[in-house]
Order: sequence, then structure tokens, then C-alpha cells
Amino acid sequence: MTGAGLAALLLGCALPIGGPDPETKTRLDALLADAWERRLVEDPLLATAVGDHRFDDRLPSMTRADLERRAGGSRQLLDRLLAIDRAGLAPADRISHRMLELQLRDDLAAHGFGEWRIPLTSDSGFHTEVALLPRQVPLATARDYESYVARLRAIPAYFDQEVALLREGLRTGFTVPRVALLGYDVTIRTHGDSAPEASVFWSPFEAFPSGVPEPERERLRAAGRSAIAEAVLPAYRSLLAFFTREYLPGARETTAAADLPGGRAYYEWLVRRYTTLDTTADEVHAVGQREVERIRGEMQDVIRQIGFAGGFTAFLEHLRTDPRFYAQTPEELLKEAAWIAKRMDGKLPSLFRRLPRQPYGVEPVPPDLAPKYTGGRYVPAPLDGVRAGTYWVNTFALESRPLYTLEALTLHEAVPGHHLQIALAKELEGLPAFRRHAYVDAFGEGWGLYAEHLGLEAGFYTDPPSNFGRLSYEMWRACRLVVDTGLHAKGWTRSQAIEFMGANTALSRHEITTEVDRYISWPGQALAYKMGELKIRELRARAEKALGQRFDVRAFHDAVLENGAVPLSVLEERIDAFIASGGR
Repeated sequence: MTGAGLAALLLGCALPIGGPDPETKTRLDALLADAWERRLVEDPLLATAVGDHRFDDRLPSMTRADLERRAGGSRQLLDRLLAIDRAGLAPADRISHRMLELQLRDDLAAHGFGEWRIPLTSDSGFHTEVALLPRQVPLATARDYESYVARLRAIPAYFDQEVALLREGLRTGFTVPRVALLGYDVTIRTHGDSAPEASVFWSPFEAFPSGVPEPERERLRAAGRSAIAEAVLPAYRSLLAFFTREYLPGARETTAAADLPGGRAYYEWLVRRYTTLDTTADEVHAVGQREVERIRGEMQDVIRQIGFAGGFTAFLEHLRTDPRFYAQTPEELLKEAAWIAKRMDGKLPSLFRRLPRQPYGVEPVPPDLAPKYTGGRYVPAPLDGVRAGTYWVNTFALESRPLYTLEALTLHEAVPGHHLQIALAKELEGLPAFRRHAYVDAFGEGWGLYAEHLGLEAGFYTDPPSNFGRLSYEMWRACRLVVDTGLHAKGWTRSQAIEFMGANTALSRHEITTEVDRYISWPGQALAYKMGELKIRELRARAEKALGQRFDVRAFHDAVLENGAVPLSVLEERIDAFIASGGR
């Protein structure tokens, strides 16, 4: 799809003349229901994640025939959708129509580029997603346990199918760059080197809920033990052998997405996909350079405020090496993160009228992921499940987890960032299911970065090092625009990217390295944060100027979030309508 085509797709949402057509809406509703059901059937892991437990006993099928069949299904759904006249729909339904069209076109484009050949990034993959099942599946009844055991039994076939796709990537030169995968074997080795009772997959069998009758427990325990011993552990060992003997040695030496077969067109599509804007790599690179320069000036102001005698580089080294800026134990880091989150909980009513009902917790990143993982992440949960959303904090290598960035990280991943936005979207009434569970990176990550800045209004960052940490996090996202486009479209090397990040942010060297490897292995996604945040802040400034004293920040935030995650052009349209209504 061309940039012009994307722009045309995302334009316009006026009321249809004469009002909505009921028959057109009925056709759209039926199509949306069919498309959502198809996604759940094809992806049992997604179904579990959103609280649909009909397929808890299976894993996705990932053969080439399955991929081609799914692409054919997407084409059929798109044809049906394009036959529905969007002009006959109410505004909310027109957004749904446009979003499904964009989703289906993205699915087809990703398939056409052969993205299925790289089901890995530098910190995660299909095998790490499966390793989270013990934390995510319902385990309240004997039937739940039987479904869980069936899934464990399905792991070898699932891994074999994914390995076949990775081999196709090796054959065609469409792989993750080798340098981004150094040390990645820990994410596999951890799950193949243990006895069944020491495996993460065994944890559900250590204690049973009251819903599992006592006479059933030993039978289920035996079934779980044999499934782990006979299916899970051998599957991970086989995957490790493939990774270390075939994939890593055969992975490409280059780092740019542009160096992949069809890579230049692929990366330009990724730029549009992850920003949801009609823009180019060159334009994004220029935006990043301007933002880096602006934020650098604000960081210099903080250094002067502190009265530090050295220059910018010396101050960064001071922050990276002074032990007072680092927790001494994982528990200390987790407690500090929880304290920040709880303080922000108390500030939320001053910034929002509507708050989510679902709570969230704070936990460490699982140890098998932590060495190659980012500093923190939000893990959502279904609304009707038995667990809350989770803010993960990485406690690996404490000397690389500075406390001065923890306020910004917490506000981004927990509240008012990802947890608040994602939980609210799930609770929206009247939206089709695919929209309540949609995640548009430019919106979600843009909101997360905007949420960091909201900390200033809520009384955070009062300590100059913490405010410098906030600016460093904003600089980090501005650097992403420069580094991602530099790596994938402008011939930058990995060391050049690491050096640029190190010279402009206060991130630790370990964090910088893992981040750059993430951008190398997941091209385009890192552009979503800053481009999304810039649009949200632009729209807020527009609303403040137009509404004057009528501007209510709580009403503005509700207007931003009331449609769930949407492309940025749709968000702009809705905020213009909010302004036209007088900020109501």
C-alpha cells in the first residue's frame, strides 16, 4: 500500500447525509464479528489472552499452508469490507471500518514481505511466549489443567513448524541479524536444562486450587510431569540445537532491514505501519535530529541547575557510575517502583475523569528473559481473569538499572501509561471486540511517552537527577527516530548507533546495547513512541489554544482515550471534533 493510499484510508469521518443506514451497519457488524472469530480460531494464544477459553487446549498451527490459507482469508474479508459503503455508517462505525481495513492490509503486506520468516526479536519469540503460559492460562478446575497439559503436549509440533519458517528465512537470507542474537540462547537453554519439577511449566502443579478435587490431583500431576519430560524439555533442547548449530551461524551479518530481500520497500512500509502516518524514513530521521537538539538544551539546563562542574559527557558518566543512583537489591528496586506507582495512583483523579476498574501489580521480569530484556514492560490481562495487569521491572544487572529513570519508566508502563490506557480500552462499551483489544503502536507507545511527561503536572521529577532521567528517557525516544532510520535506511553500523545513544542519553551501557539490538531485530517499531507522543502533545496544544479557559485536561484525556487505540490521523480527527464541541 502506498503512503498516499494510507493517507486516503485514514481521512474523513463526517456524519453520513441522511443519517446512518441500518442495513449497512448490520453488514458491517456481521463482518466484524466474522473477522474477530477468525482471529481467535487461528490464534488460540490470543483467544486465551483476551479471556476466550474455548481453545485453551491448543497452540497456533504455523505451517506454510496455514499461512497461505490465512492470507486468503484476509483477502476475502477485505473484499467483503470494501463492498460496504463507509458513507452509510455512523462515525464510530466508520472508524471500525477503517481500522479493520488497515489491519487487513497490514496483514497482507506483512505476509507478502515474508515477515513470517522472522518470528524472533533480540529479546523474545514464540518460545518465550509459550513459557509465559503457566502465568497466563486459567487454572481453576481439573478441565483447565487438562487443557494446559494438552498445550504442553502440543509444544513440539508448534516449535517444529516455527523452525521450518526460520529455515526458510535462512534459505532466502531473511533472518534476524546475527549480532542481535548473541546471548539469546539463554531464553531457550533455561527451559531445556532442568528436571520437570524445576521447570517453569511445573509451577501450576505445585499447589492446586480448591476447584480441583483432591482425588484428581495426583493424576494431573503425573500427566503434567510426563508432558514436561516427554514433550516440553525435548522441544526446547531441539530448538536450542537448531539455534546454536544452524540459525545463529547462518544468520546474516548485515544489520539493516534495507539489506533484506526487498528490504528497502519493506522498511518504508514499516515506517508507515508503526507511525500510522504518511511519512518516510528521511522525514522521521530529520524529526529525530530536531528533537535530539531541543531535548539536549533542556538537559544542559538541568546540569546547570545542579551546579555540576564538568561537561555533559562527564555528567552522564557521573550518573552511570555513582552507586547512590542504583538499588542494592532487587527488592529495593521493586519497592521503589511500587511506591512510585502507588503515588501516581493517588494523582490520577486530577488528570482523568474515567479510570479503569482493573488493578495492576509490580513483578520482576522473568529470569529467562531478563538478560536480553528492556528495563520494564507492561503485561496486560483479560478483564474476567484471576490476575491483574502486571508492570514488569527488570532486576537483572542492578548496576544498569538507575533509580533516576524509574519515575519515567513507571509512569510509562503502569499509570498513567500502558495499564491505564489498555485497561480502559478493554472496558469501553459499544466498541467491537477487535477494537477493544487492538494495540496501535503509535497510539499506545505515544501515549506511554506522553504519560511520562504528565508526571511534571502531577508533582513528580522534583529531584534534578530524576528530572534529568525523564529528559534522558525522552531523549532516548528521540534518539530512536535517528538510530532506527539510521540503522535500517542510512547505512549506520551497530557501534555507530550505540555510540550515538551513549553520547545523548543517561542510559547505562547495558541498556543501550540491549536497546540497539532490539531496534536491529525489530525494525520500525521504535519509531512509534516519539512520533505518537509528538502528535498527542500537538493536539493538546491545539485544544488549549482553541478552548482557552474552557480547556479541561481531564476532558481532553478522556477524549484521547474514549475510542481505544486508533491511528494518529483518526485521533486528530476526534480531537478536532472535541474542540468543535467546546471541549465537552
